Amino acid sequence: MRILVVGAGAVGGYFGGRLAIVNRDVTFLVRERRADQLRARGLQLTNPRDETIVVHPKLTLASELRSSFDAVLLAVKAYDLETTMEDFAPAVGPQTTIVPFLNGIRHIGMLVARFGEERVAGGVCLVATKLEPDGRIAQLNEMQSLTYGERAGGRSDRMDALDEALRGAGFEAVVSENIMQAMWDKWVVLATLGATTCLMRGTIGEIVAAPGGADVTRTLFAECAAVAAASGYAPTDDYRARTQALLTAAGSGLTSSMYRDLVSGNRIEADQILGDLVERARHLGIDTPLLAAAFANASVYQNRLGRASD
Repeated sequence: MRILVVGAGAVGGYFGGRLAIVNRDVTFLVRERRADQLRARGLQLTNPRDETIVVHPKLTLASELRSSFDAVLLAVKAYDLETTMEDFAPAVGPQTTIVPFLNGIRHIGMLVARFGEERVAGGVCLVATKLEPDGRIAQLNEMQSLTYGERAGGRSDRMDALDEALRGAGFEAVVSENIMQAMWDKWVVLATLGATTCLMRGTIGEIVAAPGGADVTRTLFAECAAVAAASGYAPTDDYRARTQALLTAAGSGLTSSMYRDLVSGNRIEADQILGDLVERARHLGIDTPLLAAAFANASVYQNRLGRASD
């Protein structure tokens, strides 16, 4: 299977690098600056034990794409999707499966509108990685998995073929027969985590240690879960219990990628992770005051960042 990985950043670079290490037919679609960096130093992956593996994968620029791929693994920031779709469009043929590993749900509609219903699958990635200034990708903990499946549910030959290509590459790879539920489950926890850490400006352990901090987190989770339930994707009782335990664990150093981007002074996925959920809540008639406050807070930061770059 010929696989095009769109993006060689913290997420695409990590999972695509793992696939390249075990000699899967992987090509990275990158910008010129990243291509120069990877040609000079290779793709470097550092695990939590500070061990580094270097691989020299196949690279391509958007202007060099001439043929279609069997699968396109999309791993970019959600706010970059619109321009990214034009970059990888030449790689999408009649039999290409696009598997997005973006945060939130909004990207599904955008991809379907551009490439057609039948080409777009669903996907969830769980990993904590960071792209260092020198181009190295640092894995922050041992969590690393990809889940993928048909948005309509069930199994298919193309998902089984993708599963065969992704398994055995040093991370957990799973076909889901209910991928939309998995995507909503991740969105609920990611929105809760992002809203909590960005609003309170701290790790989960620091927030829990503050007066009322755990209650803020529980309230945010309840608001996000209510939107999911009203949309037809209610988290199970077991998932609720496990997630709330994770998000209120004393001493936890857990943060969100949105928070890490914020403290680094980078652009954040406020609209895609928080804003879209707030908008859906409004249409459904669900009151989400704390989530709306977190989105407003993140928007202030985002707007200030935009003015500074003008």
